[in-house]
Amino acid sequence: MKKTISSDKAPKPIGPYSQAIEAGNLVFVSGQLGLDPATMKLKGETAAEQAHRALENIGAILEAAGLRMEDVVKTTVLLKDMNDFAAVNQIYGEFLKSNYPARATYQVVRLPMDALVEIEAVAFRG
Repeated sequence: MKKTISSDKAPKPIGPYSQAIEAGNLVFVSGQLGLDPATMKLKGETAAEQAHRALENIGAILEAAGLRMEDVVKTTVLLKDMNDFAAVNQIYGEFLKSNYPARATYQVVRLPMDALVEIEAVAFRG
């Protein structure tokens, strides 16, 4: 069974996709930019600031699904510049504190809205 998850506390999708989809015991959270849900503008000029907002957005979507950041089992972090890895990693560690999820981090040429970072997550309802 597939169920759409959404939250008014996170930005509305900027394309034809859902904020998250629940399938069985897994919740797949679409890639989140550092968008402020009220203004739909990027929050902050640094990758760290944008990562903070992106992770807040993920948290809001998980909350709408009845989950928490502790339920995340896999993330993917997309960076415009791998030189921002350490700064983003520090912010990431503020949100995901223990029993860390699996993760992949990639540098990409360009992100939507010329963002500096995008983060997606998969959470497990167990």
